[in-house]
Amino acid sequence: TRVDYLAGKLLVVAVFVAGQAGWLSGKEPSNLGIKEGKLKPPSRTPNSVSSQAGLYADHPMKTYAEIAPFQFTGEGRAAIDRIKRIVEATDGARVVRAEPTYLYAQFQTPWLKFVDDAEFFSDEGAKVVHVRSASRVGRRDFGVNRARIEAIRTRFSDQ
Repeated sequence: TRVDYLAGKLLVVAVFVAGQAGWLSGKEPSNLGIKEGKLKPPSRTPNSVSSQAGLYADHPMKTYAEIAPFQFTGEGRAAIDRIKRIVEATDGARVVRAEPTYLYAQFQTPWLKFVDDAEFFSDEGAKVVHVRSASRVGRRDFGVNRARIEAIRTRFSDQ
């Protein structure tokens, strides 16, 4: 009916306005970083990826979240610097914290201003950069975090 149509349109406008006002961005996590050689576990809902998901054997999203770490040659610091340059060149991305072996970035969607938190840390001994990327709000990310990390991986491998 026409009333349902108008209600649907109003809902779309309300969600858009809420996003533009920043009400859908969520709160920055306070527990990110490297602890005992590990990043935070994957989310308990299907909206994150982690190259360390296998470290959490009983985690309910272990299989969904599993993603390969980035492999590198040379120094871990150089690998993190390459990732930092890629992130800085990505629309909607912001580097929050950059250290020699760790990078924390936020990715914001243009329309609804959803924010995803991504972390990278280099394991010099294994010659890999571990990664974790998760949505702040919502139960699903529809593969956005995985696609973003794989796009960064492709650019990382091309450099």
